[in-house]
Amino acid sequence: MIRSMTGFGAGRGASGGEEIDLEIRSVNHKFCEVKARVPRELMPLEMEVVRGVKERLARGGIEVSARRGAGRASLSPKVDPALAEEYLRAFRAVQARLGLPGEVKLEDVLRADGVVTLEERTLDLEAARAAVAAALSAALDSLTRMREREGEALARDIGGRLVTVEAFAARVEQLAPRSVDYYRDRLTERVAELTRGFNLDPARLAQEVALFADRIDVAEEVTRLRSHLAQMRGLMAGDEPAGRKMEFLVQEMHREVNTIGSKSQNAEIAATVVVVKAEIERMREQVANVE
Repeated sequence: MIRSMTGFGAGRGASGGEEIDLEIRSVNHKFCEVKARVPRELMPLEMEVVRGVKERLARGGIEVSARRGAGRASLSPKVDPALAEEYLRAFRAVQARLGLPGEVKLEDVLRADGVVTLEERTLDLEAARAAVAAALSAALDSLTRMREREGEALARDIGGRLVTVEAFAARVEQLAPRSVDYYRDRLTERVAELTRGFNLDPARLAQEVALFADRIDVAEEVTRLRSHLAQMRGLMAGDEPAGRKMEFLVQEMHREVNTIGSKSQNAEIAATVVVVKAEIERMREQVANVE
């Protein structure tokens, strides 16, 4: 089943005290282009993230964002004992000078400015690597499920348009021979009118009809069109990324239908070609979303 290139996924991984939250967004792109945005301390793992995405996804403009921990989880408190002692002596000196009762409490000292500060917790690189790998795997799983659901919708739409093109090919096979018969009858009538009773040369007439038949013959175009349709259905049913191959086939389908239209001398075929080319154009727009 084909997959869309559009999707979103999120995942969380934890290992050895390190916790990573990761999000992936994917949009249409001709190739697989991955941009990773990670905190400064996780920069050593950036290329691993990019490589992990490319191992799972074939196409798309993919943006990965990661953050370490949640809220204050990436921060750790740091106490300055020397400063705390200075505050304690100062508080006791003020207490004695003012003759205040009681003792200076620990919370009073800890609340003093600069005694306790929050610092970025030192990164455990190996634990972070494992957490990133777990978060990335979960996010890619989520993204893939969404892309598969989108792909199912694309497959239904493309499949309906393939039916229209198949019906067109069948109708062309039915109507094309009638153009030759119509041309033969019209030529016979016209020559008879112009010659006014003179005998016609059957061989010459047959030659003209044969040349016309060869000029408007679309059997090869119809055969190739049917082949492209069969290949499209095969790609849609397969498990491999097929977007670029499908884009090529849609282009070829448009070319065959255009050639049929230019060769055909049948009014119904000419009118239907316009409709079918519009369907193929809509198909091309949908195929541009396929991975």
